[in-house]
Amino acid sequence: MSAHILRNRNAVALLKKYLPHQVNNSSVIKANILQEQFRCLHLTPCLDKIVSFNLSDIGEGIREVTVKEWFVKVGDTVEQFDNLCEVQSDKASVTITSRYDGKITKLHYNVDDVALVGKALLDFEVDDEDGDDSDSSDSDDEASKVKAATDDKKSGDNKPVAATDEEVNRHITLATPAVRRIAKENKVDLSKVKATGKNGRVLKGDVLEYLGMVPAGTNVPHPTIAAKNLQATPECAGKAAAPVPADRVEPLKGVRKAMLKSMTESLKIPHFAYSDEIDMTRLMEFRNQLKEVAKENGVDKLTFMPFCIKAASIALSKYPIVNSSLDEPNESIIYKGAHNISVAIDTPQGLVVPNVKNVQNKNIIEIAKELNDLVERGRKGSLTPADFADGTFSLSNIGVVGGTYTHPCIMAPQVAIGAMGRTKAVPRFNEKDEVVKAYIMSVSWSADHRVIDGVTMASFSNVWKKYLENPALFLLN
Repeated sequence: MSAHILRNRNAVALLKKYLPHQVNNSSVIKANILQEQFRCLHLTPCLDKIVSFNLSDIGEGIREVTVKEWFVKVGDTVEQFDNLCEVQSDKASVTITSRYDGKITKLHYNVDDVALVGKALLDFEVDDEDGDDSDSSDSDDEASKVKAATDDKKSGDNKPVAATDEEVNRHITLATPAVRRIAKENKVDLSKVKATGKNGRVLKGDVLEYLGMVPAGTNVPHPTIAAKNLQATPECAGKAAAPVPADRVEPLKGVRKAMLKSMTESLKIPHFAYSDEIDMTRLMEFRNQLKEVAKENGVDKLTFMPFCIKAASIALSKYPIVNSSLDEPNESIIYKGAHNISVAIDTPQGLVVPNVKNVQNKNIIEIAKELNDLVERGRKGSLTPADFADGTFSLSNIGVVGGTYTHPCIMAPQVAIGAMGRTKAVPRFNEKDEVVKAYIMSVSWSADHRVIDGVTMASFSNVWKKYLENPALFLLN
Protein backbone atom coordinates (compact mmCIF):
# COMPACT_ATOMS: atom_id res chain seq x y z
CA MET A 1 0.00 0.00 0.00
CA SER A 2 2.83 2.41 0.88
CA ALA A 3 4.51 1.67 -2.45
CA HIS A 4 1.28 2.58 -4.23
CA ILE A 5 1.15 5.89 -2.38
CA LEU A 6 4.78 6.62 -3.18
CA ARG A 7 4.04 6.14 -6.89
CA ASN A 8 1.08 8.49 -6.71
CA ARG A 9 2.32 12.07 -7.14
CA ASN A 10 -0.84 13.69 -5.80
CA ALA A 11 -0.79 11.57 -2.64
CA VAL A 12 2.91 12.31 -2.02
CA ALA A 13 2.33 16.04 -2.38
CA LEU A 14 -0.55 15.83 0.06
CA LEU A 15 1.50 13.87 2.59
CA LYS A 16 4.47 16.22 2.38
CA LYS A 17 2.18 19.08 3.27
CA TYR A 18 0.79 17.54 6.45
CA LEU A 19 3.47 15.12 7.73
CA PRO A 20 5.91 16.38 10.41
CA HIS A 21 9.05 18.11 9.06
CA GLN A 22 11.58 16.97 11.76
CA VAL A 23 13.70 15.20 9.14
CA ASN A 24 17.36 15.95 8.38
CA ASN A 25 18.92 16.06 4.94
CA SER A 26 19.89 12.37 4.96
CA SER A 27 17.92 10.53 2.27
CA VAL A 28 18.25 7.24 4.16
CA ILE A 29 16.66 8.67 7.30
CA LYS A 30 13.89 10.26 5.18
CA ALA A 31 13.05 6.96 3.53
CA ASN A 32 12.90 5.09 6.87
CA ILE A 33 10.68 7.69 8.49
CA LEU A 34 8.37 7.87 5.46
CA GLN A 35 7.98 4.09 5.44
CA GLU A 36 7.07 4.05 9.14
CA GLN A 37 4.54 6.85 8.68
CA PHE A 38 3.04 5.37 5.48
CA ARG A 39 2.49 2.03 7.22
CA CYS A 40 -0.77 3.20 8.81
CA LEU A 41 -2.19 4.99 5.78
CA HIS A 42 -4.92 3.62 3.53
CA LEU A 43 -6.34 4.83 0.24
CA THR A 44 -9.99 5.86 0.19
CA PRO A 45 -12.42 5.10 -2.69
CA CYS A 46 -12.97 8.81 -3.35
CA LEU A 47 -9.56 8.98 -5.07
CA ASP A 48 -10.91 6.72 -7.82
CA LYS A 49 -13.52 9.36 -8.85
CA ILE A 50 -15.78 6.83 -10.57
CA VAL A 51 -19.30 8.23 -11.03
CA SER A 52 -22.31 6.04 -11.83
CA PHE A 53 -24.71 7.48 -14.41
CA ASN A 54 -28.20 6.44 -13.29
CA LEU A 55 -31.09 6.13 -15.72
CA SER A 56 -33.45 8.99 -14.85
CA ASP A 57 -37.23 8.93 -15.04
CA ILE A 58 -38.33 9.68 -18.63
CA GLY A 59 -41.97 10.24 -17.70
CA GLU A 60 -45.30 8.56 -18.45
CA GLY A 61 -44.85 6.24 -15.45
CA ILE A 62 -42.17 4.23 -17.27
CA ARG A 63 -40.12 2.07 -14.90
CA GLU A 64 -37.98 0.09 -17.35
CA VAL A 65 -36.64 0.43 -20.87
CA THR A 66 -34.84 -1.73 -23.41
CA VAL A 67 -31.36 -0.66 -24.56
CA LYS A 68 -31.55 -0.55 -28.36
CA GLU A 69 -28.15 0.93 -29.30
CA TRP A 70 -24.97 2.17 -27.64
CA PHE A 71 -23.26 5.20 -29.18
CA VAL A 72 -20.20 4.81 -26.91
CA LYS A 73 -17.97 2.00 -25.69
CA VAL A 74 -15.67 1.42 -22.73
CA GLY A 75 -12.65 3.72 -22.99
CA ASP A 76 -14.37 6.49 -24.95
CA THR A 77 -14.04 10.07 -23.69
CA VAL A 78 -17.29 12.06 -23.80
CA GLU A 79 -18.44 15.55 -22.94
CA GLN A 80 -21.67 16.85 -21.51
CA PHE A 81 -24.73 16.44 -23.76
CA ASP A 82 -23.00 13.86 -25.99
CA ASN A 83 -25.31 11.00 -27.03
CA LEU A 84 -24.71 7.86 -24.97
CA CYS A 85 -27.39 5.39 -26.03
CA GLU A 86 -30.90 4.94 -27.37
CA VAL A 87 -33.50 3.20 -25.21
CA GLN A 88 -36.95 1.91 -26.15
CA SER A 89 -39.76 2.23 -23.61
CA ASP A 90 -43.24 0.74 -23.82
CA LYS A 91 -44.29 3.65 -25.98
CA ALA A 92 -41.36 5.44 -27.61
CA SER A 93 -37.61 5.61 -28.14
CA VAL A 94 -35.50 8.12 -26.20
CA THR A 95 -31.87 9.18 -26.70
CA ILE A 96 -29.91 9.43 -23.41
CA THR A 97 -27.25 12.17 -23.24
CA SER A 98 -24.28 12.60 -20.91
CA ARG A 99 -24.32 14.78 -17.79
CA TYR A 100 -20.56 14.54 -17.26
CA ASP A 101 -17.23 15.16 -18.95
CA GLY A 102 -15.09 12.07 -18.58
CA LYS A 103 -14.12 8.59 -19.68
CA ILE A 104 -16.44 5.59 -19.97
CA THR A 105 -15.26 2.79 -17.66
CA LYS A 106 -18.18 0.35 -17.67
CA LEU A 107 -21.44 -0.35 -19.54
CA HIS A 108 -23.90 -2.07 -17.21
CA TYR A 109 -26.17 -3.36 -20.02
CA ASN A 110 -25.82 -4.94 -23.43
CA VAL A 111 -28.02 -4.24 -26.43
CA ASP A 112 -31.61 -5.59 -25.90
CA ASP A 113 -31.11 -5.78 -22.12
CA VAL A 114 -33.83 -4.33 -19.89
CA ALA A 115 -32.59 -1.33 -17.86
CA LEU A 116 -34.43 -0.14 -14.73
CA VAL A 117 -35.12 3.52 -14.02
CA GLY A 118 -32.97 4.74 -11.12
CA LYS A 119 -30.29 2.06 -11.62
CA ALA A 120 -26.78 2.59 -12.96
CA LEU A 121 -26.62 2.68 -16.75
CA LEU A 122 -22.85 3.18 -17.13
CA ASP A 123 -19.85 4.40 -15.11
CA PHE A 124 -17.71 7.50 -15.76
CA GLU A 125 -14.17 8.26 -14.66
CA VAL A 126 -14.48 12.02 -14.31
CA ASP A 127 -10.75 12.53 -13.54
CA ASP A 128 -8.47 9.94 -15.16
CA GLU A 129 -5.19 11.07 -13.55
CA ASP A 130 -5.44 8.43 -10.82
CA GLY A 131 -6.60 5.67 -13.14
CA ASP A 132 -3.28 4.72 -14.71
CA ASP A 133 -2.15 2.37 -11.97
CA SER A 134 -5.51 0.69 -11.60
CA ASP A 135 -5.78 0.23 -15.36
CA SER A 136 -2.37 -1.31 -15.56
CA SER A 137 -3.04 -3.61 -12.63
CA ASP A 138 -6.32 -4.72 -14.17
CA SER A 139 -4.52 -5.46 -17.41
CA ASP A 140 -1.88 -7.46 -15.54
CA ASP A 141 -4.57 -9.48 -13.74
CA GLU A 142 -6.38 -10.12 -16.99
CA ALA A 143 -3.16 -11.19 -18.70
CA SER A 144 -2.32 -13.54 -15.83
CA LYS A 145 -5.78 -15.14 -16.11
CA VAL A 146 -5.38 -15.68 -19.84
CA LYS A 147 -1.89 -17.09 -19.37
CA ALA A 148 -3.09 -19.46 -16.65
CA ALA A 149 -5.92 -20.71 -18.87
CA THR A 150 -3.46 -21.22 -21.75
CA ASP A 151 -1.02 -23.13 -19.54
CA ASP A 152 -3.84 -25.40 -18.36
CA LYS A 153 -4.75 -26.22 -21.95
CA LYS A 154 -1.13 -27.01 -22.81
CA SER A 155 -0.55 -29.21 -19.72
CA GLY A 156 -1.87 -32.40 -21.34
CA ASP A 157 -4.04 -33.65 -24.15
CA ASN A 158 -5.66 -36.41 -22.09
CA LYS A 159 -6.91 -34.08 -19.35
CA PRO A 160 -10.36 -32.42 -19.57
CA VAL A 161 -10.17 -28.91 -21.01
CA ALA A 162 -10.67 -26.31 -18.30
CA ALA A 163 -13.23 -23.55 -18.89
CA THR A 164 -12.97 -19.97 -17.77
CA ASP A 165 -15.45 -18.48 -15.29
CA GLU A 166 -17.11 -16.61 -18.15
CA GLU A 167 -17.62 -19.84 -20.13
CA VAL A 168 -18.95 -21.67 -17.08
CA ASN A 169 -21.54 -18.95 -16.42
CA ARG A 170 -22.51 -18.47 -20.05
CA HIS A 171 -24.32 -21.79 -20.54
CA ILE A 172 -27.56 -22.73 -18.81
CA THR A 173 -27.55 -26.42 -17.84
CA LEU A 174 -29.78 -28.32 -15.43
CA ALA A 175 -27.71 -28.95 -12.28
CA THR A 176 -27.95 -28.47 -8.52
CA PRO A 177 -25.95 -25.74 -6.76
CA ALA A 178 -23.61 -28.38 -5.27
CA VAL A 179 -22.81 -29.76 -8.73
CA ARG A 180 -22.25 -26.27 -10.08
CA ARG A 181 -19.85 -25.54 -7.22
CA ILE A 182 -17.81 -28.68 -8.05
CA ALA A 183 -17.77 -27.69 -11.74
CA LYS A 184 -16.67 -24.16 -10.94
CA GLU A 185 -13.88 -25.32 -8.61
CA ASN A 186 -12.55 -27.63 -11.33
CA LYS A 187 -13.16 -25.18 -14.20
CA VAL A 188 -15.55 -27.56 -15.96
CA ASP A 189 -18.03 -26.36 -18.59
CA LEU A 190 -21.26 -28.16 -17.65
CA SER A 191 -22.57 -27.94 -21.21
CA LYS A 192 -19.78 -30.36 -22.28
CA VAL A 193 -20.55 -32.92 -19.56
CA LYS A 194 -22.70 -35.89 -20.60
CA ALA A 195 -25.84 -35.72 -18.42
CA THR A 196 -27.45 -38.87 -17.01
CA GLY A 197 -30.01 -37.30 -14.63
CA LYS A 198 -33.73 -36.85 -15.11
CA ASN A 199 -34.63 -34.73 -18.14
CA GLY A 200 -30.94 -34.07 -18.88
CA ARG A 201 -29.82 -32.94 -15.42
CA VAL A 202 -26.07 -33.08 -14.77
CA LEU A 203 -25.28 -35.10 -11.64
CA LYS A 204 -22.23 -35.09 -9.38
CA GLY A 205 -21.16 -38.47 -10.78
CA ASP A 206 -21.29 -37.05 -14.32
CA VAL A 207 -18.79 -34.32 -13.39
CA LEU A 208 -16.51 -36.81 -11.60
CA GLU A 209 -16.64 -39.12 -14.60
CA TYR A 210 -15.79 -36.19 -16.89
CA LEU A 211 -12.78 -35.39 -14.68
CA GLY A 212 -11.68 -39.04 -14.77
CA MET A 213 -12.15 -39.58 -11.01
CA VAL A 214 -14.55 -42.49 -11.57
CA PRO A 215 -14.52 -45.15 -14.32
CA ALA A 216 -16.45 -44.44 -17.51
CA GLY A 217 -19.94 -45.94 -17.58
CA THR A 218 -20.37 -45.81 -13.81
CA ASN A 219 -23.48 -43.59 -14.07
CA VAL A 220 -26.56 -45.25 -15.57
CA PRO A 221 -28.74 -42.83 -17.61
CA HIS A 222 -32.15 -42.00 -16.20
CA PRO A 223 -35.13 -43.65 -17.99
CA THR A 224 -36.12 -40.29 -19.47
CA ILE A 225 -32.69 -40.02 -21.10
CA ALA A 226 -32.86 -43.61 -22.33
CA ALA A 227 -36.33 -43.08 -23.82
CA LYS A 228 -35.17 -39.93 -25.54
CA ASN A 229 -32.16 -41.70 -27.04
CA LEU A 230 -34.39 -44.58 -28.14
CA GLN A 231 -36.72 -42.20 -29.96
CA ALA A 232 -33.79 -40.46 -31.59
CA THR A 233 -32.38 -43.78 -32.89
CA PRO A 234 -34.14 -45.04 -36.06
CA GLU A 235 -35.41 -48.61 -35.75
CA CYS A 236 -34.65 -49.39 -39.35
CA ALA A 237 -32.08 -48.37 -41.88
CA GLY A 238 -34.60 -46.11 -43.59
CA LYS A 239 -34.58 -42.34 -43.52
CA ALA A 240 -34.11 -40.69 -40.12
CA ALA A 241 -37.01 -38.97 -38.37
CA ALA A 242 -37.31 -35.25 -39.01
CA PRO A 243 -35.94 -33.15 -36.12
CA VAL A 244 -38.54 -31.40 -33.95
CA PRO A 245 -37.80 -27.72 -33.31
CA ALA A 246 -37.21 -26.94 -29.66
CA ASP A 247 -39.52 -24.64 -27.70
CA ARG A 248 -38.29 -21.10 -27.24
CA VAL A 249 -38.98 -18.75 -24.33
CA GLU A 250 -38.81 -15.03 -25.02
CA PRO A 251 -39.53 -12.36 -22.38
CA LEU A 252 -42.01 -9.65 -23.26
CA LYS A 253 -40.35 -6.37 -24.20
CA GLY A 254 -41.26 -2.98 -25.61
CA VAL A 255 -44.58 -2.78 -27.45
CA ARG A 256 -45.69 -6.32 -26.57
CA LYS A 257 -45.12 -5.67 -22.89
CA ALA A 258 -47.17 -2.48 -23.19
CA MET A 259 -49.93 -4.50 -24.89
CA LEU A 260 -50.00 -6.91 -21.95
CA LYS A 261 -50.65 -4.04 -19.53
CA SER A 262 -53.09 -2.05 -21.68
CA MET A 263 -55.18 -5.03 -22.85
CA THR A 264 -55.40 -6.40 -19.31
CA GLU A 265 -56.90 -3.08 -18.26
CA SER A 266 -59.09 -3.01 -21.38
CA LEU A 267 -60.75 -6.33 -20.62
CA LYS A 268 -61.97 -4.93 -17.30
CA ILE A 269 -64.27 -2.64 -19.31
CA PRO A 270 -67.76 -3.91 -20.32
CA HIS A 271 -67.67 -3.51 -24.12
CA PHE A 272 -70.71 -2.64 -26.22
CA ALA A 273 -70.30 -3.44 -29.94
CA TYR A 274 -72.00 -1.77 -32.91
CA SER A 275 -71.32 -2.24 -36.64
CA ASP A 276 -72.42 -0.57 -39.87
CA GLU A 277 -71.55 -0.20 -43.57
CA ILE A 278 -70.36 2.99 -45.27
CA ASP A 279 -70.75 3.74 -49.00
CA MET A 280 -67.34 5.23 -49.91
CA THR A 281 -68.11 5.78 -53.63
CA ARG A 282 -68.49 9.57 -53.43
CA LEU A 283 -65.56 9.93 -51.05
CA MET A 284 -63.29 8.07 -53.49
CA GLU A 285 -64.18 10.56 -56.22
CA PHE A 286 -63.80 13.49 -53.82
CA ARG A 287 -60.34 12.29 -52.72
CA ASN A 288 -59.18 11.88 -56.33
CA GLN A 289 -60.14 15.51 -56.96
CA LEU A 290 -58.12 16.66 -53.95
CA LYS A 291 -54.92 14.71 -54.67
CA GLU A 292 -53.32 17.42 -56.80
CA VAL A 293 -54.22 20.13 -54.30
CA ALA A 294 -52.82 17.96 -51.49
CA LYS A 295 -49.48 17.56 -53.31
CA GLU A 296 -49.25 21.32 -53.75
CA ASN A 297 -49.67 21.64 -49.97
CA GLY A 298 -46.97 19.09 -49.15
CA VAL A 299 -49.13 15.95 -48.82
CA ASP A 300 -47.74 13.36 -51.23
CA LYS A 301 -50.14 10.62 -50.15
CA LEU A 302 -53.76 11.42 -49.30
CA THR A 303 -55.57 8.42 -47.80
CA PHE A 304 -59.09 7.96 -46.42
CA MET A 305 -57.88 8.18 -42.82
CA PRO A 306 -57.74 12.03 -42.60
CA PHE A 307 -61.40 12.15 -43.72
CA CYS A 308 -62.34 9.50 -41.14
CA ILE A 309 -60.49 11.42 -38.41
CA LYS A 310 -62.17 14.73 -39.28
CA ALA A 311 -65.62 13.09 -39.51
CA ALA A 312 -65.04 11.55 -36.06
CA SER A 313 -64.17 14.98 -34.64
CA ILE A 314 -67.40 16.45 -36.03
CA ALA A 315 -69.39 13.58 -34.51
CA LEU A 316 -67.57 14.03 -31.18
CA SER A 317 -68.69 17.66 -31.12
CA LYS A 318 -72.31 16.50 -31.34
CA TYR A 319 -71.88 13.64 -28.83
CA PRO A 320 -69.17 14.79 -26.37
CA ILE A 321 -69.72 11.87 -24.02
CA VAL A 322 -67.90 9.69 -26.59
CA ASN A 323 -64.88 11.97 -26.05
CA SER A 324 -64.80 11.50 -22.28
CA SER A 325 -63.22 9.32 -19.61
CA LEU A 326 -64.61 7.68 -16.48
CA ASP A 327 -63.39 8.66 -13.02
CA GLU A 328 -64.33 5.50 -11.13
CA PRO A 329 -63.21 6.51 -7.60
CA ASN A 330 -65.35 9.67 -7.72
CA GLU A 331 -68.09 8.13 -9.91
CA SER A 332 -67.92 11.01 -12.38
CA ILE A 333 -67.36 11.61 -16.10
CA ILE A 334 -64.56 13.86 -17.39
CA TYR A 335 -65.51 15.51 -20.70
CA LYS A 336 -62.40 16.23 -22.78
CA GLY A 337 -62.21 19.57 -24.57
CA ALA A 338 -59.54 18.58 -27.10
CA HIS A 339 -60.14 15.98 -29.80
CA ASN A 340 -56.84 14.06 -29.63
CA ILE A 341 -57.65 11.13 -31.89
CA SER A 342 -55.36 8.11 -31.54
CA VAL A 343 -54.53 6.19 -34.73
CA ALA A 344 -53.14 2.65 -34.80
CA ILE A 345 -49.91 2.42 -36.85
CA ASP A 346 -48.14 -0.80 -37.81
CA THR A 347 -44.35 -0.47 -37.26
CA PRO A 348 -41.41 -2.90 -37.22
CA GLN A 349 -41.54 -2.72 -33.40
CA GLY A 350 -45.25 -3.61 -33.34
CA LEU A 351 -48.57 -1.78 -33.30
CA VAL A 352 -48.30 1.70 -31.77
CA VAL A 353 -51.10 4.23 -31.18
CA PRO A 354 -49.95 7.89 -31.27
CA ASN A 355 -52.56 10.61 -31.61
CA VAL A 356 -53.30 13.59 -33.85
CA LYS A 357 -53.87 16.46 -31.43
CA ASN A 358 -56.59 19.13 -31.54
CA VAL A 359 -58.32 17.74 -34.60
CA GLN A 360 -61.29 20.06 -33.97
CA ASN A 361 -59.11 23.02 -35.03
CA LYS A 362 -57.58 21.47 -38.17
CA ASN A 363 -58.68 20.90 -41.75
CA ILE A 364 -58.19 17.70 -43.71
CA ILE A 365 -54.88 18.79 -45.29
CA GLU A 366 -53.40 19.68 -41.88
CA ILE A 367 -54.59 16.37 -40.43
CA ALA A 368 -53.04 14.49 -43.38
CA LYS A 369 -49.68 16.23 -42.86
CA GLU A 370 -49.54 15.40 -39.16
CA LEU A 371 -50.72 11.82 -39.75
CA ASN A 372 -48.07 11.18 -42.43
CA ASP A 373 -45.41 12.57 -40.06
CA LEU A 374 -46.53 10.20 -37.27
CA VAL A 375 -46.48 7.23 -39.66
CA GLU A 376 -42.98 8.09 -40.91
CA ARG A 377 -41.53 8.57 -37.42
CA GLY A 378 -43.31 5.45 -36.19
CA ARG A 379 -41.65 3.30 -38.84
CA LYS A 380 -38.26 4.82 -37.94
CA GLY A 381 -38.88 4.21 -34.23
CA SER A 382 -38.49 7.90 -33.38
CA LEU A 383 -41.88 8.61 -31.77
CA THR A 384 -41.68 10.38 -28.41
CA PRO A 385 -43.83 9.94 -25.28
CA ALA A 386 -45.59 13.23 -26.10
CA ASP A 387 -46.97 11.63 -29.29
CA PHE A 388 -48.86 9.06 -27.19
CA ALA A 389 -50.02 11.30 -24.35
CA ASP A 390 -53.58 12.59 -23.77
CA GLY A 391 -55.44 10.56 -26.40
CA THR A 392 -59.25 10.92 -26.12
CA PHE A 393 -60.66 8.67 -28.89
CA SER A 394 -59.23 5.94 -31.15
CA LEU A 395 -59.53 4.79 -34.76
CA SER A 396 -57.92 1.72 -36.32
CA ASN A 397 -57.79 0.89 -40.02
CA ILE A 398 -57.61 -2.89 -39.98
CA GLY A 399 -58.70 -2.89 -43.63
CA VAL A 400 -55.14 -2.26 -44.85
CA VAL A 401 -54.36 -5.81 -43.70
CA GLY A 402 -57.71 -7.43 -44.50
CA GLY A 403 -61.03 -8.40 -43.01
CA THR A 404 -64.35 -6.64 -42.64
CA TYR A 405 -65.85 -6.66 -39.15
CA THR A 406 -63.91 -6.90 -35.93
CA HIS A 407 -64.28 -6.26 -32.20
CA PRO A 408 -61.74 -3.58 -31.21
CA CYS A 409 -60.62 -3.24 -27.58
CA ILE A 410 -61.00 0.11 -25.84
CA MET A 411 -57.79 1.81 -24.71
CA ALA A 412 -58.36 2.90 -21.12
CA PRO A 413 -59.08 5.60 -19.97
CA GLN A 414 -60.87 6.26 -23.28
CA VAL A 415 -64.49 5.11 -23.62
CA ALA A 416 -64.81 4.33 -27.36
CA ILE A 417 -62.89 3.06 -30.38
CA GLY A 418 -63.66 2.42 -34.04
CA ALA A 419 -62.12 -0.01 -36.53
CA MET A 420 -62.58 0.25 -40.30
CA GLY A 421 -62.49 -2.85 -42.49
CA ARG A 422 -61.48 -3.27 -46.11
CA THR A 423 -63.33 -1.26 -48.77
CA LYS A 424 -64.78 -3.65 -51.36
CA ALA A 425 -66.58 -3.19 -54.65
CA VAL A 426 -70.03 -4.80 -54.39
CA PRO A 427 -73.36 -4.55 -56.25
CA ARG A 428 -75.93 -2.19 -54.72
CA PHE A 429 -79.32 -0.75 -55.68
CA ASN A 430 -79.48 2.97 -56.34
CA GLU A 431 -82.48 5.29 -55.92
CA LYS A 432 -83.97 3.97 -59.19
CA ASP A 433 -83.62 0.33 -58.09
CA GLU A 434 -80.81 -0.16 -60.57
CA VAL A 435 -77.87 -2.37 -59.73
CA VAL A 436 -74.72 -0.28 -59.60
CA LYS A 437 -71.14 -0.76 -58.50
CA ALA A 438 -70.56 0.61 -55.01
CA TYR A 439 -67.49 0.74 -52.76
CA ILE A 440 -68.56 -0.40 -49.30
CA MET A 441 -66.49 -0.15 -46.13
CA SER A 442 -67.49 -1.83 -42.87
CA VAL A 443 -66.94 -0.21 -39.50
CA SER A 444 -67.03 -1.72 -36.01
CA TRP A 445 -67.42 0.35 -32.86
CA SER A 446 -66.76 -0.59 -29.24
CA ALA A 447 -67.95 1.60 -26.37
CA ASP A 448 -67.73 1.50 -22.58
CA HIS A 449 -71.26 0.40 -21.66
CA ARG A 450 -70.89 1.92 -18.19
CA VAL A 451 -70.90 5.36 -19.81
CA ILE A 452 -72.30 5.06 -23.36
CA ASP A 453 -75.58 3.39 -24.28
CA GLY A 454 -76.43 1.80 -27.62
CA VAL A 455 -78.53 4.70 -28.92
CA THR A 456 -75.72 7.20 -28.34
CA MET A 457 -73.16 5.02 -30.12
CA ALA A 458 -75.48 4.40 -33.08
CA SER A 459 -76.28 8.13 -33.35
CA PHE A 460 -72.57 8.98 -33.25
CA SER A 461 -71.94 6.43 -36.02
CA ASN A 462 -74.72 7.89 -38.18
CA VAL A 463 -73.17 11.39 -38.05
CA TRP A 464 -69.74 9.96 -38.91
CA LYS A 465 -71.30 7.94 -41.75
CA LYS A 466 -73.19 10.97 -43.16
CA TYR A 467 -70.03 12.99 -43.64
CA LEU A 468 -68.12 10.15 -45.30
CA GLU A 469 -70.97 9.35 -47.68
CA ASN A 470 -71.49 13.05 -48.46
CA PRO A 471 -67.95 14.54 -48.43
CA ALA A 472 -69.16 17.95 -49.63
CA LEU A 473 -70.39 18.49 -46.07
CA PHE A 474 -66.74 18.83 -44.98
CA LEU A 475 -66.76 22.26 -46.63
CA LEU A 476 -69.11 23.44 -43.87
CA ASN A 477 -66.49 22.58 -41.20
